[in-house]
Amino acid sequence: MIDALRMWQTLELSATEKIDEVAHDGWRVEQWRAPLGCLGFVFEGRPNVFADATGVLRGGNTVVFRIGSDALGSARAIMSQIIEPALEGAGLPRGAVGLVDSPEHAAGWSLFSDARISLAVARGSGEAVAELGAIAQQAGIPVSLHGTGGAWIIAGASADDTELSDAVQYSLDRKVCNTANVICVVKENATSHIPLVFKAAEKAAARRDTLVRIHCVGGAERLLDTTVDIDVVRAHGTVKEKQITVAQQSDLSKEFEWEGTPEFFLVVVDDVAHAVTLCNHYSPQFVVSVIASDSVESEYVWSHVNAPFVGNGFTRWVDGQFALHRPELGLSNWQHGRLFGRGGILSGDSAYTVRLRVVQQRSDIHR
Repeated sequence: MIDALRMWQTLELSATEKIDEVAHDGWRVEQWRAPLGCLGFVFEGRPNVFADATGVLRGGNTVVFRIGSDALGSARAIMSQIIEPALEGAGLPRGAVGLVDSPEHAAGWSLFSDARISLAVARGSGEAVAELGAIAQQAGIPVSLHGTGGAWIIAGASADDTELSDAVQYSLDRKVCNTANVICVVKENATSHIPLVFKAAEKAAARRDTLVRIHCVGGAERLLDTTVDIDVVRAHGTVKEKQITVAQQSDLSKEFEWEGTPEFFLVVVDDVAHAVTLCNHYSPQFVVSVIASDSVESEYVWSHVNAPFVGNGFTRWVDGQFALHRPELGLSNWQHGRLFGRGGILSGDSAYTVRLRVVQQRSDIHR
């Protein structure tokens, strides 16, 4: 959070900046960056959003937050100890950053139905985000949200063992939206790659002092021990479950919201084309990683998968601060269609609109 706030401090960003100019005979058209206005953020237990989003002030915007009850105390402390003193020190009005000090979900609904909001950003995943987005859209407010997350890893026939192992291990270090949710291995490599994926996932789980939980599709369970019972950390407590279970292909649309026990689908596919077909149909069309030494396989995935974020290693790179050196305001997937005119990362320097200004030097330009 401290790094994000300091990143805003050094970011070259102005509330008004000329970004382009088109010259004509006797006149010119200038394009100027202009603030959007007031941005509304609704999020649950993620007080780091304060650091990510407060800096929209640098672009001439203001911001209002609503946070869930589990982190409301942290939010109050951040406002009183950091944000308000910083606003006063900068000579800005205290109301430039607002906190809706209410734990009620209705407070978020009310915020996202207020026509004074220029952009509604919902941070998180699941039905609550989709509901918030629908409320904002009904009020005519543009939204930035992804509703569901969960990344896919596709191991091609040419996948290098070490690269696959590293991608799996470092995509399961903690549960956020860009964590691996589905891992696909091709049938011809199943005998070697399924145990490899299991061992790599075990390494990730061991760093959390737990074990891994795997749901198998397409026969992946045949190469794993389905008799082992483990303790699985759930939101309501620790429960005893089978470590390896069988799932249906139709289950692949589920995003695991695991607490302490890394959990994912392991799928056996015919080839990368089969994996891409499954991904385009069942995934939230968000993050995809293709592990393949053969450029034909990797290029096929890049050309055919419907996702804004595609890589060739661990999936957790999808983060504005980490990847773009920009404080991230929010991520968007393509679950409800591709984005118009921008990438999937809403970053600190992209919360603006464009105004046009004409400057005429001669009076005889009229037609």
